[in-house]
Amino acid sequence: MNNCLKELRAERSWSQADLAAELAVSRQTVNAIEKGRYDPSLPLAFTISQLFRRSIEEIFFP
Repeated sequence: MNNCLKELRAERSWSQADLAAELAVSRQTVNAIEKGRYDPSLPLAFTISQLFRRSIEEIFFP
């Protein structure tokens, strides 16, 4: 699954560690999501969408 998480994170000048702390996950998890190696769980996807005030579909796409 593709996503624009890296771009959204960059807009806020956050490191992967900063985003990981906001989401209560590891930096490695953020890295894996950004690279498309890991699809977040539905609860995590909702948390990400709320954090960036975007719909899940605006962040994650096929």
